[in-house]
Amino acid sequence: MTDTSKPHGFIELSIDLAPEQIEPCIGLLSSEGIEYFQEEENRLLCYLPGDQWSEAKEQAVLMLLEKAFGKAQLLSARHIADRNWNAEWEANLQPVEISDRIVIVQKNKNFERKPGQIVIEINPKMSFGTGYHATTRLMLRQMEEMDLADATILDIGTGTGVLAIAARKLGNRHTILAVDNNDWAAENARENITENHTDNIRVEMLDAEDDLAEILDQQYDLILANINRNVIDRILPAIKNRTPTSRILISGIMIYDESWLKKLIKTLGYTSTRTIYEDEWLSTLVEPIS
Repeated sequence: MTDTSKPHGFIELSIDLAPEQIEPCIGLLSSEGIEYFQEEENRLLCYLPGDQWSEAKEQAVLMLLEKAFGKAQLLSARHIADRNWNAEWEANLQPVEISDRIVIVQKNKNFERKPGQIVIEINPKMSFGTGYHATTRLMLRQMEEMDLADATILDIGTGTGVLAIAARKLGNRHTILAVDNNDWAAENARENITENHTDNIRVEMLDAEDDLAEILDQQYDLILANINRNVIDRILPAIKNRTPTSRILISGIMIYDESWLKKLIKTLGYTSTRTIYEDEWLSTLVEPIS
């Protein structure tokens, strides 16, 4: 039985999985609101704030895993106090070459930069966006093919701030709004923005659903949404209503949900202009139909 007597700190879930099950599992657990993961060879570690864990949540996760993989998975949950997450990540992170043009490196790690290469330095805490996940890589590959110079940009669920930082380094000249509903993610994004000398990026502690009216109090040319299916399903209609001319670059969607996404996009009067894939994930750029 999970110890729920300590609401602070984090809950670490450990799930034994075959390597090919890890990516699908991340997608499934993202739908349950779990967003922070560490992949190992035959195990997935998942983290969520302690006050979000309960017996009901545990049963929901177990049922989801059993339905997906045909049998109950070995899951253990333990409470862990706040600790030096930077040290945890430092032991594992290596430079991630997104493309010939973009590389993500950890702060103060030795790295030989190629001529003309855009280097994004991050010092991740418990924030999503290290570059190790396919969805982050897909978003960045999409962005480097776009002309971002004069776009007004909103980054929903900024995590480490990597997408907002990349937009600035790819030539964007306007104020970028980056939002996240976790205070430690917002703090980490601000730190990474400072380290990369990418000014004029405003980070706000706002929730993509609860605070959407405040977030969309102005029109945006481009909205970056590397989140998950459930949140996309709930906020995309509101985005279309409030900022109907925006393009939206979406990831956090598994290839198994592509037909659902296409239907949603068509229903709302959008069209998908470019979709790319990696592993079991996709990223698509959608634009309003003229």
